Amino acid sequence: MLLKRFFSPLPTFAQRSNLVNMTYLPVSQKSLEKAAAILRSGGLVAFPTETVYGLGADAYNSAAIAKVFEVKGRPRFDPLIIHIASVETLEEVADLSLLSEDVRRKVFLLAENLWPGPLSLVLPKSEKIPGIATAGLPTAAVRFPAHEAAQTLIALSGGAVAAPSANPFGSLSPTRAEHVRDKLGEKVDMILDGGPSQIGVESTVLDITGKSIKILRPGGTPKEEIEKLIGHVEDGFSPSAETSGGFISPGQLKSHYSPQKPLLVFSMEEIIRLPYEPDAAYLFFDGSVRDKWVETQTENLPSSAFIRALSEKGQVLEASARLFETLHELEKSQISRIFAQFAPPEGLGAAINDRLTRASM
Repeated sequence: MLLKRFFSPLPTFAQRSNLVNMTYLPVSQKSLEKAAAILRSGGLVAFPTETVYGLGADAYNSAAIAKVFEVKGRPRFDPLIIHIASVETLEEVADLSLLSEDVRRKVFLLAENLWPGPLSLVLPKSEKIPGIATAGLPTAAVRFPAHEAAQTLIALSGGAVAAPSANPFGSLSPTRAEHVRDKLGEKVDMILDGGPSQIGVESTVLDITGKSIKILRPGGTPKEEIEKLIGHVEDGFSPSAETSGGFISPGQLKSHYSPQKPLLVFSMEEIIRLPYEPDAAYLFFDGSVRDKWVETQTENLPSSAFIRALSEKGQVLEASARLFETLHELEKSQISRIFAQFAPPEGLGAAINDRLTRASM
C-alpha cells in the first residue's frame, strides 16, 4: 500500500487564522459530521485528501453535482471522480458484471494492494450514478482515498462523493485549505482544513475497460507499482485525448493545472544554461541542480531572486507534495514568468512532469 491512512499533525489554516466564519473548520469528528450533513442536504464541501483538496457533492444527487460544475466553471464534458470509503461500496457505484472475469480479477488485485491510495479506476458505472457525474459516459472513475478525514466524511455522507479538485477549472490544484479559500471563497458551503496534502498531485487514472489497460492521467500511484501487480500498462495520457462523447476521465485537457504566470519547462541540461532574469522565477527539481545553475551565473544573484528547489535531496515524494504549493506561491509574487525543471521521469516524476507540461501550454 502506497500510503497509510493519516490525520495531518501540522497546524491547519483554520487553527492559525482568526476567522470567525464557521465555513472554515479544522478536521475533527464534529466538523466531519457537520460536513456530511451538508453533503446529504445537497451542499458542497471542500475536503482534504492525500493528493489534493477535493470539492465534494453527494455522488447520487444530480442537482448537487451540477453545483460542482457551476462553482468550478467546469465544462460538462469533463467527468468527475467518484470517491468511496470502502471496497465494499465499489459495486454500488460500478457495474462489475460488465467486465470479464480476468478484468474483475485485476480490479480486485489493484484494490487489495493499492487502495486506499491515489489510484482511480475507470469502470462501467452503476445506474445509481447520475449521468452528469460521468459526462454522459457509461464509465466512471472510482477512487478510495488514503486520508482518514476523507474516508470518514464519505462514510458519514452516504458512501460515495463525486469530487474534482477544489479550484476553478484549469487553474492550479489546491494542496492547502488557503488555496481553496483564495480561489473559491464563499461559493463553497464548508471548507475542511486538514493541513497540507501529503502527495500534492492528483490520482493516477487507469482505464481498465478497453482491449488494453491504459494510464489516462499519471498521478500519485506510479506506473511501476501498477505493473508489478497486473503486467504491462500502456501510456494513454496524450493531452486532449477526446472521445466522441467527451473525455474518458478527468485530467485529459492539453492545457490544465496552470498558474496565472507563463511557465516554461526545461531539461536539467537546458535550465543550467539559462541566464538569470530579474523578473523570472527559477524552479528546480533538487538542490544540486539549483546550486550548479547558481555557479554558472556571472554576477552575484540578489537576495530578492525567486529561486526554489522542490526537494533539496531530490526526493520525488517531497517534490510532488511541494509542486502546486510552490506554484501557488510564485503565482502571488511579482515575477512575470516561471522557468521550471523537469523531474526524473520514473515513479512520481511522471506525474510531476505531466503537470508541468500542461501548465506550460
